[in-house]
Amino acid sequence: MTERAKFITRPYRPEDRDAIRTLCCETGFLGEPIDSVFSDQKLFADYLTSYYTDWEPESTWVGEVDGEVVGYLTACRRWNLQKFWSIAILPKLFARVLSQLLCGRYDAKDRKFIRWILLQGWRELPVTPKRSAHFHFNARKEHRRMNMMRDLLVTMLDELQKTGVPRIYGQMATFETKRSDRLFEYLGWKVIDKKRVTKYQDVFHREVYLTTIVKELR
Repeated sequence: MTERAKFITRPYRPEDRDAIRTLCCETGFLGEPIDSVFSDQKLFADYLTSYYTDWEPESTWVGEVDGEVVGYLTACRRWNLQKFWSIAILPKLFARVLSQLLCGRYDAKDRKFIRWILLQGWRELPVTPKRSAHFHFNARKEHRRMNMMRDLLVTMLDELQKTGVPRIYGQMATFETKRSDRLFEYLGWKVIDKKRVTKYQDVFHREVYLTTIVKELR
């Protein structure tokens, strides 16, 4: 456990699951709540967090302030298991989408988001390195500061190096004034690919890219 001013970094515990799912939805739209582009928070959190909390919880860490989870870092070092899970969960996700559609619970923006996932999402994924761990970081806006992310990253990197993971990558939403290539390279990460993402273009009138960054651990 690592302590810093006003917050601590610690391993994930099962009772953190709901807090991580809530944070995922509160920050799912470029750091803002996902509701403005997609209202089905259960589906959104299932897809983005359930592998990490349910199948590989030992690779997840949280940032806590006064006993409350305000940030988290989820990682995957068992990439073959994650690939299996990503296929195995598809019937469950499709069943929920179909039931919500048939019940009329999706509005126009929800249907548009689903269409983007089915028709465009896979086209807009940048290249990722093979046989590599990956990670994702999220935090509440008021706690989104470099020292929290640094502590979570350092904790993760130390643990992954102990297990012999060769490299790790992350995929970040980037645009002109946020998370530039130069910043990533300054922090020791290599940018290997980026692609423009169109799913936010109706509500966020700037070009957004998904950028893959990689760090060698050996």
